[in-house]
Amino acid sequence: MRKVIGVGETILDIIFKNNQPQLAQAGGSVFNAFVTLGRMNIPLCFVSEVGNDKVGDIILDFMEANNIPSQYVGRFPEGKSPLAIAFLNDKNEAEYLFYKDSDKQRLETTLPDIQEDDIFIFGSYYALNPALRERISELLSLAKQRKAIIYYDPNFRNAHAHETVKLRPAILENFEYADIIRGSADDFRNIFNENNTDRIFNEHIKFYCQRLIITNGGESPVVVYDQSQRMEYPTKNIAPLSSIGAGDNFNAGIIYALLQHNIKHSDLSSLSNRQWTQIIAPAIDLATQACMSHDNYISAEFAKQYISQTI
Repeated sequence: MRKVIGVGETILDIIFKNNQPQLAQAGGSVFNAFVTLGRMNIPLCFVSEVGNDKVGDIILDFMEANNIPSQYVGRFPEGKSPLAIAFLNDKNEAEYLFYKDSDKQRLETTLPDIQEDDIFIFGSYYALNPALRERISELLSLAKQRKAIIYYDPNFRNAHAHETVKLRPAILENFEYADIIRGSADDFRNIFNENNTDRIFNEHIKFYCQRLIITNGGESPVVVYDQSQRMEYPTKNIAPLSSIGAGDNFNAGIIYALLQHNIKHSDLSSLSNRQWTQIIAPAIDLATQACMSHDNYISAEFAKQYISQTI
């Protein structure tokens, strides 16, 4: 059976609105996608680490409750589990502050078995962190060798924009490993100082990876580039409660569609417009649903309902 392997950080998100704390919940870019996928009963292997502290206990308990196995999650004995403070503005868009012991992160844990046509997802600063880079590269090389579908979300936040020059070689190397790249317009603005989607793909991405998906919140269509094809898909007009996790749930929708329609690694080079429509539709659905609550993921109830409608 095909499975989804993800590598990324686990973090406790504390959400503020009007300078007042509203909610604390487990998060992290790949982690958010995995919570949604776990609630949709997708087989998962999550590679990460947490501190040996109360926050780590909270995250591991939450994983167990949401069908995310913890056997590949290490615990570093020194250092604390990371925290993220998210401040929501008037449009319920988030600005982040991060608190973490980056020097304590080593990803010293057992690695999962990766097989052909499994889906491997990675991204964010976690995939660029010099302390973890050797371990991340080891996983990526294995996934590439085994012909898993490699899905990369750079998720390159404003907080790291000042490090762009230093981190760009690792970003480009990740592009080269990837079979599909999905990023926001803000990500590529931070990485390349570029707003034009055609130039982003043709001048910066296409040399490394032939498939790129660019999202830009709910105000612009999703733009997909696949070799010489360019496609646009309208998003849904909603009044979001929170944008936290929107991109992560978009990623979950892509992965769900790849599995649902049995799209394999060998199929990627010849995807039709119809297949791309089938791939993007669940991504928009799940991202939209995530924006309709303060959670970083879809609810278990919505997951059950959505599965029943799409099987």
